[in-house]
Amino acid sequence: MPSTRIGILGGTFNPPHIGHLICAQEARLRLGLDRVLMVPAGNPPFKLDEPDNAGQEHRLALCRAAVGKGPGIEVSDLEIGHAGPSYTVDTLERLHSLMPDSELYLIVGGDVAAGLPSWHEPERVLELATIAVAERRGTSRSDVDQALRSLPGGERAVHFEMPWIGISSTEIRRRVKEQQPISYLVPDAVANYIDKHHLYGGSTYS
Repeated sequence: MPSTRIGILGGTFNPPHIGHLICAQEARLRLGLDRVLMVPAGNPPFKLDEPDNAGQEHRLALCRAAVGKGPGIEVSDLEIGHAGPSYTVDTLERLHSLMPDSELYLIVGGDVAAGLPSWHEPERVLELATIAVAERRGTSRSDVDQALRSLPGGERAVHFEMPWIGISSTEIRRRVKEQQPISYLVPDAVANYIDKHHLYGGSTYS
């Protein structure tokens, strides 16, 4: 029986926006994944001091609001409440234990993939999952492949195309703080949640 192909899209998602959702959608479509799990980070080791951090529970709720009942994309709370830094290798270990018959694909941008050799236990990451690289501006495929092939298993990486979406969570937070609208940049449910809980020090409506 063929194994289930699961995509893993991790991030702080502070907040999630349409770029994240399009990335998940295109990975599922282009790579033939059965589903994609959005995994909001509990305590990301390199973003612990991110300004205007909404907190774990709010970021989890924002992801659930963003995904709604759309097909093929789900939200996992696996890292929420986890003590200590949230390392990708630990999350993949837990997912492998929970879904031993599944084939895991770790979805990352090209810039992130190029930095994989500096990750915590990168060799084990590549044992547990195939790296799925979203191709976008700023990092060439050759640079990504060169970095990945320096590690055992890096040659198994796959690439997929996605539309260029020039949106960042930092920009969303800035717009909210400055009382600028974020309509069309995030799903309506995300904007409504930000307003309801007074996140990021402003309003989503001008």
